[in-house]
Amino acid sequence: MTSLTLFQIAAEYRHITDVLQDTGVDEQTLADTLEGEAWPLELKAQNYGFVIRNIEANVAAMKDAEEQIAKRRKSAENRIQALKERLKTGLEIAGVQKLECPEFAISIKKNPASVDIYEPGLIPSEFMKQAAPPPPSPDKTAIKEAINSGKEVAGAKLVQGTRIEIK
Repeated sequence: MTSLTLFQIAAEYRHITDVLQDTGVDEQTLADTLEGEAWPLELKAQNYGFVIRNIEANVAAMKDAEEQIAKRRKSAENRIQALKERLKTGLEIAGVQKLECPEFAISIKKNPASVDIYEPGLIPSEFMKQAAPPPPSPDKTAIKEAINSGKEVAGAKLVQGTRIEIK
């Protein structure tokens, strides 16, 4: 036995609805027939709901795991930085610039020179950079309010989609 897809069941249900409405049957017969035919659609929709809830639970668990891994990674990175600083300080106190062992070499290197701004107010304007202003963008909230109040806004319209809600 082959199982029907949700779309096949929905199409069949729609076809039955259309045929019954076109034949002019009374409302009670239409309601009774559709109630009997709705069971496969309801069962398939219910199964979809179970699958969706299961995947949502998996996604929530994944997000939690990602957060926990990110915290552990950050902690490990901080520990690495602290150990490097402690090692550097110890070598500098001892006056040692380089150590070698069979697995790796440790050396203290000079970083490239960097600028330290100790008094920003004294910097001449020629050395200041100005961030470009962001380009204008449509204010969707204002446009929605205008359209709802009866105004016509060129280039915009209200659209209303649908969504599935599983409670």
